[in-house]
Amino acid sequence: MMLLAMTGNAPRHENACSGHSTKRPFSLFHSLCLLVIALAFSGQVLADCECGYQSDNLDGEYQDVFTDIIETNFARMPDISTNTDWLRQEFNVTRAKARGEYGEMFYVKDDVEYVDKVGNRASDGLQLLVRKDLVDGMVPVAEVDTARLDLSYGTFRASMKLTDIPGTCAAFFWYFNDTQEIDMEFLSKEFDHSKNTYPVNLVLQSRAAAAHGYDASQTDNFIKANLPFDPTADFHEYRIDYNPSEILFYADRVLLAKMNGSNVPSPNSHGHLILSHWSNGNPKWSGGPPKKDAPLVIRYLKAYFNSTDPKRTQDWSDRCKNAKLETSVCKIPVVTRENQIAKDYFFSDYEDKAKNQTVYEPTSGARTFEPVVSWTVIVVLLMVGYAGGYF
Repeated sequence: MMLLAMTGNAPRHENACSGHSTKRPFSLFHSLCLLVIALAFSGQVLADCECGYQSDNLDGEYQDVFTDIIETNFARMPDISTNTDWLRQEFNVTRAKARGEYGEMFYVKDDVEYVDKVGNRASDGLQLLVRKDLVDGMVPVAEVDTARLDLSYGTFRASMKLTDIPGTCAAFFWYFNDTQEIDMEFLSKEFDHSKNTYPVNLVLQSRAAAAHGYDASQTDNFIKANLPFDPTADFHEYRIDYNPSEILFYADRVLLAKMNGSNVPSPNSHGHLILSHWSNGNPKWSGGPPKKDAPLVIRYLKAYFNSTDPKRTQDWSDRCKNAKLETSVCKIPVVTRENQIAKDYFFSDYEDKAKNQTVYEPTSGARTFEPVVSWTVIVVLLMVGYAGGYF
């Protein structure tokens, strides 16, 4: 219709004074319509990453492509209670179920926070606190979970600064159920600054672990690796790559260990991610409670994964029209100890790199990036133009 107006074949408007037919010249209104239509198509034509996000493998080659993302920069988030990507957990675990000397009280009001008691910024990210004082025989602890429960194969990365106060367990893990769980667990009581030893416990909970009372250390799916740095001194990126045949664990892109075999979780297992900091006094694991309040600080979480949700699979199929285009797949930047630039890069900061991705927006909560202007706006403008005699 716009082309007709520009070539002089537009409907004519009767001039009431002269009785002659006239047509209005090309106007600001026409320019506005053209701009709106251009913006509408720009969201479809100019979008990148429509076919997914590509991760580097053990050899440094880019290979696996994942369809969906969850990206959270906790250092930029003023209040996690409004964030639709994450759920703060509030529940109690009895001493018997916790398998420790004390129960655990997951609490959201004070233990998942950004500021200290006098209102000062307490950290460069989200704090998960383990309190020193018991409440009704339970240790106050903290946890946040992803709201999405459809995470299958993927690469999951968290930037964290661990506590140096003995008596807590900091955990970053993918979870479906108690026999399909992929863990990185850090016991602060095991950190020894004098010997420069900082272990991380890499755990694949499985049916074999369940047969040993959920003690994965009695199976082949437990590895204690030593971190090549002091995790309490600064932020570092911890990474889990969950693939069909194996699971790889990294710290600042340094491979810590890999596990494979029949105990790798099923691709149909719709898991979610958990960031947790807890203690129950068990001398064989967390120890504690800590002698003073102990913070785990999380700067960001980046997850690139395939979804078990049929709708999300269809969404990917609809948007990935030409996988041969150079921009259809985006490479995920790598964080290393020597190169930290990628830590500040988030695809979801760019609308053209997160089309059809459900991400959190601080001003209005969750949204799915779509074309810039809706067709409803275009139709309304065209109707107004026709009624006003512009066409």
